[in-house]
Amino acid sequence: MRQRTRERIPVVVQRDRRGGRLAARGLWTGAELVVTLGVVLLLLVAHQLWWTNRQARAEAADTVHALQRDWGEPEGVAPAVADPSPEPAEGDSPAVGEEGGGGGGRTAAASTPRRSQAYAVIRIPRIGLTAPVAQGISKHGVLDKGYVGHYPGTAQPGGSGNFALAGHRNTHGEPFRHIDRLRAGDRITVETRDTVYTYTVDKTLARTQPGDSGVIATVPRSNVKPYVGYRTAGSYLTLTTCTPEFTSRYRLVVWGRLSDVRQR
Repeated sequence: MRQRTRERIPVVVQRDRRGGRLAARGLWTGAELVVTLGVVLLLLVAHQLWWTNRQARAEAADTVHALQRDWGEPEGVAPAVADPSPEPAEGDSPAVGEEGGGGGGRTAAASTPRRSQAYAVIRIPRIGLTAPVAQGISKHGVLDKGYVGHYPGTAQPGGSGNFALAGHRNTHGEPFRHIDRLRAGDRITVETRDTVYTYTVDKTLARTQPGDSGVIATVPRSNVKPYVGYRTAGSYLTLTTCTPEFTSRYRLVVWGRLSDVRQR
């Protein structure tokens, strides 16, 4: 008997072209979103790392010039300062008066400035810094303008106690970016309307906790690392900033002692 040969009918599967187009469109839209997000992030980084620095440095420079005009000295010219007297040994206070006057004719900055008022100029030759010093450490009113901020409640320039300052390490002018380069013996001057105070760097605390209030105490000494700091009264300068760079996890501290006072 002959076997019947079954004929196979081919089955044609048609792909859903509409679904493929939707998938391709979804992938394209996702890629556009990723690229757009990347561009936005780059713009934000550029704004933080470049534009805020440019704006703050320009404002800080204008403020320094305005102070110099107000003080009646040529713009861009630092007053001549003689070589500071030898740095006093730890335990000896520099021969300066109490904050507000006294001390053999040497006087400290007297009245407390208004909040956010720029009233002094700090110069650190080692790192090429010239910046205004303003009262307070608020971000909007002081630090984000590229200013160096004076901790309220601490001594004024040249005063007995601790003249404590803060500044950004990154962005917004970053005046304290390179204070980690300061070494013992480096000079820091703080100029006011009538007087130029010179401090000499002699101690550094590379890292401490943000809440270590001892570093800006009248006699500065770390609460976290109590073996770092001072034990006797004097006229001190404290610089504080964030560390490591681009973070605010810890604080970097540089200390100096008053070593010279010159009237303008």
